Amino acid sequence: MTLAGFLAHSTLAAARDLNRTAAVIATEQDVLTALFALRRQLGIANNNLNQTAKALHLGIAPEGLDDTIAAVLRAVEDIRHITTRMINPEGTQAA
Repeated sequence: MTLAGFLAHSTLAAARDLNRTAAVIATEQDVLTALFALRRQLGIANNNLNQTAKALHLGIAPEGLDDTIAAVLRAVEDIRHITTRMINPEGTQAA
């Protein structure tokens, strides 16, 4: 499914569900937007890590390795935060 198709399908499904509030729908849209942005960031980080692995195999210590690792760690924390919001959108503590 394409990104546009997914968004259209999700929007129509949300519109048909009369039990969901506008706040819940807006939160879900924010989460999806953040996940798509993270997907893009992880793709870039993946490319950088692959280039780093190739360079390390050649015995070259590439510039920016620490920055790439830091970017991956930030993305992991962002994913952790977003998935927590998806699991518990109301922000209440689980019992």
